[in-house]
Amino acid sequence: MKVTDKIKPETKNKGLPLITSNNFAGNKNYRKGIKIDPFALYSISILQMKNIFFFLFLSAVTTKSFSQLYNPEKVDKKAIAVYNNALEKAQGGNLKEAAVLLQQAINIDPKYTDAYLSIAGVYGQMKDYPNSISYYEKAFTQDSDYTIEYKLPYSINLAGSGQFEKALEAINYFLSKNPPQSSSGYKAAMYRKKSYEFALEYEKKHKGNPYVFAPKNLGDSINTFESEYLPSLTIEGNELIFTRRRGGVNEDFFSAQKKNEGWGTAKALKGDINTSQNEGAQNISQDGQWLIFTGCNRPDGMGGCDLYISYLTDNGWSEATNLGNRINSDQWDSHPSLSPDKRDLYFSSRRFGGYGGSDIYVSHLLPNGRWSEPENMGEGINTAGDEQFPFIHADNQTLYFTSNSWQGYGDDDLFYVKKGPNGIWSNPVNLGYPINTINRDGTLFITADGKTAYYSSDRSDSRGGLDIYSFELREDVRPYKTLWVKGKVFDKKNAKGLPSAVELIDLATGQTISKVQTDEKGNYLITLPVGKDYAFNVNRKGYLFYSDQFLLSRESPDSTYEKNIPLQPIEANASIVLNNIFFDVKKYEIKPESQAELNKVVQLLKDNPTVKIEISGHTDNVGKPADNLKLSNYRARAVVNYLIEKGINGQRLSAKGFGETKPIAENKTETGRAKNRRTELKIVSQ
Repeated sequence: MKVTDKIKPETKNKGLPLITSNNFAGNKNYRKGIKIDPFALYSISILQMKNIFFFLFLSAVTTKSFSQLYNPEKVDKKAIAVYNNALEKAQGGNLKEAAVLLQQAINIDPKYTDAYLSIAGVYGQMKDYPNSISYYEKAFTQDSDYTIEYKLPYSINLAGSGQFEKALEAINYFLSKNPPQSSSGYKAAMYRKKSYEFALEYEKKHKGNPYVFAPKNLGDSINTFESEYLPSLTIEGNELIFTRRRGGVNEDFFSAQKKNEGWGTAKALKGDINTSQNEGAQNISQDGQWLIFTGCNRPDGMGGCDLYISYLTDNGWSEATNLGNRINSDQWDSHPSLSPDKRDLYFSSRRFGGYGGSDIYVSHLLPNGRWSEPENMGEGINTAGDEQFPFIHADNQTLYFTSNSWQGYGDDDLFYVKKGPNGIWSNPVNLGYPINTINRDGTLFITADGKTAYYSSDRSDSRGGLDIYSFELREDVRPYKTLWVKGKVFDKKNAKGLPSAVELIDLATGQTISKVQTDEKGNYLITLPVGKDYAFNVNRKGYLFYSDQFLLSRESPDSTYEKNIPLQPIEANASIVLNNIFFDVKKYEIKPESQAELNKVVQLLKDNPTVKIEISGHTDNVGKPADNLKLSNYRARAVVNYLIEKGINGQRLSAKGFGETKPIAENKTETGRAKNRRTELKIVSQ
């Protein structure tokens, strides 16, 4: 679609605004039939995209009889000539030159209302909202009847600057003139009216919030005169991966390392991942070992765009592999986001059978290493419109995405949902202004602390095209602050690394929050969202499982954890402390949050049907020794009874209490006493 397709010869001198709406495409009804390569969606500038969309409703609005305040036939001919030159500049994308020429036309003929309207449109396209608003208002004072149609783009620019109340007043004034309800202008106005009302209601709910939106350009080490976009970081936040569009054509991946003074100079990823074809829309796993991305129109592709995976090796990133026909369809598949444990893959797809244009799907990594059939995330997230750019945070419970159908400010807005204890996602929540605007708002990447967000934009301080920015996320739309624990699992006897399963369980609900597989050398990384208490278990066949806990519901430490884990082979006299079996003070009834740990013991015994064990109870030295001995016996017996109830033969089990006689720490401090209050499991025989 060319600019000239929307300018009729007979109305040229009337001065239709060259671009009157910065985001007229926000009405999904106007986007039908417009084809934009979804893969390249963020590789062209938003400015270029806006050139596609024009004031589509004007031809449908009833022609008016113009008052004598402004007569297009009486405009100075020199001003018209300059105006037409400005029109050509604007059609060629030279908006700054067009604005200069339009100002010249105004200087020649200060009553040239069409020039005021057009320069207002140009400034609006340049996102210079104050100038756009000012010129619209000057045009309105010259002839309120002739300019009535432009109350709609005027309102859009008001909304662009956050003046939603004035924007609503302008749109209501336009609607009061009764444009035909069948016209696209009426439909666009009604769409905007709902958006402005939503904005005001949101503002009312968040009145008094001191939040300041202040995006910071990442600087010359990251951003260039070309476009950089779709940032992704590892869990430590020390490595930034992003896409750069080289020469305006070829998309490749770049990375930069965090330094004390900022980011180091970005360099192309090492290895075989970058090719002469486009690579984009990527997501690096939290441990920095996998990179999943979108490739379009490739020889091994199954649809227009497919998802591919590359692995980090000693020689850099491996050659990419298509994720196969379970993940990819014969349609468009893009925008991957891996869960922190690498077990869930969220992505956008236009495959048949969805709710609308593009929907968000999730696929799960199966025990055999293959991905499951993708599941549509349902109508609680997906709509008849487009849902795209899913991002699952390191907390593995907060999912961000864009939608042009859930109520918002116009076009694509950012939303989030949170996973509840039963695995059900909450209703979508709009991130609000000024994170969301009247413009198309794209994907976010949010760091583990939940505070810092990264995104791409063509703001006024851009080095060219899209640049990558960071900003502090408003507190009420943050995910859970997330720490992490990493280390190595190894054989206690020979120190050899052991591939193992590492699991994090919410003690309150018994829900598995994360489950990761170590690499072949036993290295692992698992995330720890704060605000909850967790059981931490490591399992490998032939070994006693490892048990630990992270109690983060009452405190939020800033440090992360490093925990190297020795696993004991299952053999006589091998023992472990069951750290996640809980009793109330001086009680021996097992608390509900102990079930996850006890069920691990049940599974251990079922996997090793000849093993016999002893459960021993231990206390601190508070109270009478005789009472402590009695209590420890009762507690050990309570555990054995639980195992019997779960189907374990009682002849394989024994219980013994030792009271305070076998401390493993000093009883002088509460920390020491807590360690002494414990339940142990010992292998009696195999």
